[in-house]
Amino acid sequence: MAVSLLKADQVSKSFGDGQPVLVLDRITLDLVEGEFVALLGPSGSGKSTLLRIMAGLIEPSSGRVLVRGEPLKGVNPAVSVVFQSFALFPWLTVLENVELGLVARGMPAPEREKRAREMVELIGLRGFESAYPRELSGGMKRRVGFARALAVGPEVLLMDEPFSALDVFTAENLRRELFELWTHRKLPTRAILIVTHNIEEAVSLADRIVILSANPARIRVELPGLPPDLRQVKGPERTGLVDVIYRIMTSPAEEVEAAIAAGLPQVEEAHVYQMLPHVTPGQIAGLVEHLRSRGGREDLYRLAGDLGLEADEILPVVEAADLLDLVEVVEGDVVLTEAGQKFAASDPETRRRVFRRQLLDRVELVRELVAALEASPGRRLVGAVFRARLEQAFSRAEAARQLETAITWARYAGLVGYDPKLDLLFLPAGAARAE
Repeated sequence: MAVSLLKADQVSKSFGDGQPVLVLDRITLDLVEGEFVALLGPSGSGKSTLLRIMAGLIEPSSGRVLVRGEPLKGVNPAVSVVFQSFALFPWLTVLENVELGLVARGMPAPEREKRAREMVELIGLRGFESAYPRELSGGMKRRVGFARALAVGPEVLLMDEPFSALDVFTAENLRRELFELWTHRKLPTRAILIVTHNIEEAVSLADRIVILSANPARIRVELPGLPPDLRQVKGPERTGLVDVIYRIMTSPAEEVEAAIAAGLPQVEEAHVYQMLPHVTPGQIAGLVEHLRSRGGREDLYRLAGDLGLEADEILPVVEAADLLDLVEVVEGDVVLTEAGQKFAASDPETRRRVFRRQLLDRVELVRELVAALEASPGRRLVGAVFRARLEQAFSRAEAARQLETAITWARYAGLVGYDPKLDLLFLPAGAARAE
C-alpha cells in the first residue's frame, strides 16, 4: 500500500475580518510516496494558499494537515518549497545560496559543502559555484532554487509556479530535465506537488492532475496522468488529455463528467504483470535446502519456526519458490517439486542453470527483460525504460521494487548484468538461456 507522506484533510481557509472571504472550502489532498501531482486552477483560485498551508507557512481556518499521519504543528520540516520568485540572496554565491537550508539545520561545514556541491552537480550548475546571482540567467537562477530546495533532502518537494517567470524555451528545457531526474530516481525527494495554471505543464509532468474551482476553491475533479513514456511526447494521447482539461476548466461544474467522457485519451490498457515477492535467490535456496534436509516436505508454520522466522516473513519466500515451481503448497505443507529436488541436490553452477530455466519458464518480466536486451542496439538499455512500463501496472515505488527483484533474480541466473551507477541493464558476454 502506498505511504501517505503529506495530506490536507478537509482544509478550509478564510481571509479578512467581519465578513471573511472563503478561499478554500474543505479540500482533501493526499500525496503518497512515489507520486508527482499537479494542482491546476485559474488564477486566484487558492492553489498557492493550499500549498503554503501544506508547508506549514499558513494555518488553515479549519481542517488539518497530516505528515505521515501525524498532525502538523508549525512549519513542515518534511518539505522544501520552490517559489515563483527566485528568492536568491544577491551577496551570496551559488554554493552559499544552496547551503542556506543546511546552515539553518546546523549541518557541519564540511558535510554542508559536500552536500551542496552534489546538488549543484545534479542540477547542472557545475562551474558556477562561485558565481553571484547577478551573473546568472533566469534559468540558472531557477536551477539554484531547485538545488537549494533539494539539498535538505525533503520528503516532499512543493513547487509554486516554478517556471512561470522564465521564457518559453528555458521553461521547457527545465521541465524536461526535472522530469528525467524524477523518472530516473535521481532527486532526493519522495513526492512532488507542483502548483500551476499551465495545462501543458501539468500533463507533461504529473502522475495525477487535481483541478480546482474558484471562489471558493474546491476540488472539481482528479484525473490520472499519462503513462510516463507518453508525457514528453506530443502525440494524440497528450493532446487529448490537454483538451479534456481545457474543457473542464472552461465549463460549468455540471459538465465535468461530459467533458471527461467526450475527450479522455484512449490509452492502451496497462499490461498485468505477476507480483514478484521481494526476496533474494539466497533466501529461496535456503528454503529449498532446508526442505530437502526434512525429506522434501514440512508444515508451513513448523518451517517458519525451524528457520527462526515469523509466518509473514516466510510466506514471501514460499511464494517466490512456488512461482518458480521449486515448491508447491499441499494442504498446508510446503513440498519440493521435481525441479526443487534437482536444485537442492546440485552443485552451484547446476543450480544456476535450473534457476535460469525456471525463471524463463515462469516469470514474464524476466523474459521481457532478456528479449528487449537481445533486440536493442548494443544489447543494453537503461532501467528507466522498464520502470516506465511497469508504472502502468504498479505504483511508481512498487514498479521500482518489482524491477529490482527481477534484476536480482536474473543476475543470479546469469541472464542479465546491471550497473546501478548508470542504471544500465546489459546482456553479459556469453549469456545463455535455459539449457
